[in-house]
Amino acid sequence: MSADRRFFLDVRQSATGLSWEHRLTERQEIAALAIAQGHGVSDLVARVLAGRGVNSEETERFLDPTIRDLLPNPASLTDMDAAAARIADAIVQRQKVAIFGDYDVDGAASSALLKRFLAHFGLISEIYIPDRIFEGYGPNPEAMRELVSRGVQLIVTVDCGTNSASSIAAARDAGADVVVLDHHQVGGALPEGVPVVNPNREDDLSGQGHLCAAGVVFLTLVRVAKLLRERNFGTPFDLLTLLDLVALATVCDVVPLTGVNRAFVIKGLQMLRQQHNPGLAALARVSRIGEPINTFHLAFLIGPRINAGGRIGDAGLGSRMLATDDPVEADKIAETLDRLNQERQLMEQEMLAEARAEADAEMLGGPGPAVVVTASETWHPGIVGLLASRLKDHARRPAFAVAFNPNGTGTGSGRSVSGFDLGRLVREAAEKGLIVKGGGHAMAAGITVARENLGALRAFFEERAAADVFRLRNEESLKIDAALAAEGATQDMLDALEKVGPFGQGYPPPVLVLPRHHLIDARPVGAGHVRVDLRSDAGGRIQAIAFRAAETPLGDFLFKRRGSAIHVAGALSGNYWNGARSVQFRIVDAAAA
Repeated sequence: MSADRRFFLDVRQSATGLSWEHRLTERQEIAALAIAQGHGVSDLVARVLAGRGVNSEETERFLDPTIRDLLPNPASLTDMDAAAARIADAIVQRQKVAIFGDYDVDGAASSALLKRFLAHFGLISEIYIPDRIFEGYGPNPEAMRELVSRGVQLIVTVDCGTNSASSIAAARDAGADVVVLDHHQVGGALPEGVPVVNPNREDDLSGQGHLCAAGVVFLTLVRVAKLLRERNFGTPFDLLTLLDLVALATVCDVVPLTGVNRAFVIKGLQMLRQQHNPGLAALARVSRIGEPINTFHLAFLIGPRINAGGRIGDAGLGSRMLATDDPVEADKIAETLDRLNQERQLMEQEMLAEARAEADAEMLGGPGPAVVVTASETWHPGIVGLLASRLKDHARRPAFAVAFNPNGTGTGSGRSVSGFDLGRLVREAAEKGLIVKGGGHAMAAGITVARENLGALRAFFEERAAADVFRLRNEESLKIDAALAAEGATQDMLDALEKVGPFGQGYPPPVLVLPRHHLIDARPVGAGHVRVDLRSDAGGRIQAIAFRAAETPLGDFLFKRRGSAIHVAGALSGNYWNGARSVQFRIVDAAAA
């Protein structure tokens, strides 16, 4: 263990097996002091800002980010001018346009963004979302030719297309133009003869690689709107009314909440709460959200329902719901997605029990594999991504789940841990011929693999990943922002912390510690959660909850420590009940005091 590590409360092994370390460096401690003194914020809020790289000069602008200040020049993206000009031409010339999207939230939101913009200028467009199981991800030649046969003159791919050169060539050969609006890593030659707007292509110097596809589409629409104004065509469209969709996609695609993404989410949440979009309003109702919508609701209630259509139902449901202005249609689709999501949850529970048992068996009596690979002939291929994510959290290492069909071909999905590039590993496996195809980015990847190659693939992952994965596991720690007593966990403190948000990928939520608090009670509640009552030495009391912790080392620790003093790590959150809000503490870890 490195001698310069700064342990928080000297916790070197917590209930979950982690050490606790100060998030702030000594230099950031000084920056926090300057922020607190210069901007009149509490010491705790100043520490949260400084621990995320914000200095005193940036604080005011950071706390109130604006689209105007942070929006990059769309023309800085490679191929943007050609793409925007082609879309503007289609609008002016009343051409038939098809939008080819991905089946996840980002794809659905991106498709709806573009469709709503075109509709404002009187252009009726068609959205095409491929079937996850029968067509797979991205454009395929048959679908492209089918669209052209229906008279489509321009196909715009959103959240896909960068790695679909042959399918785009098929569309062009059939007589249509294509524009690609995407953000995925490049895995080969770019499509020829078409504009490809993707901030992650190697020759793009815009520095906007953190955008999701909806962010790329929004920038494109800003540019198209400018071209239409220059041509004096149509009445201008208020693009800010579309930020609810951009915020939804930015949160659900787990891209970094930095730069303009932060402004997208803050302003988008304000738009969301006005419920302009009938589809989002309907989804909020079926999700039974009884408080102002925040990023948690987008990521864990609204997003999964949209994704349920692409996973086990009609892949086009989400985009149709987000694009419609008909409240009756929106309600009908939202109810269908809610039902599909309930079915998905039941399927996931059964599959996860099998996958965890397989993973645990591999880790019995030793460290286990560096990359967990589970597989079954009975799993639904639309749910393997969720399984991989749960397994990654459970085993604290990269994980894959693979669903094999009767022909022995497996559709797999992988999720990674911070610091390990899973997309690169998968591309190397493809180059070695160990998988039929595969791709992705650092934190998530997809593969198609033949059953007879699964053993060789496992061995390859072990050979390539073991050193890095186990080094990362040994260095893994929980970064703590500050200590807080129960009596300091007030509504005012919660409000102050929420103003520093929203938190997410690349901008982690603050982790606070309640030091030496008396554990009055710990009891199981709901679906595997643990409800905890805590009291400080000064007599302050707070209710806390550890989600999905009942049958974990954290849950065992809490149940066994009733009546003793412990350190508890987690986050402050608002708990809404019958119209009233109280402060509760969400526990992520605990340690003996």
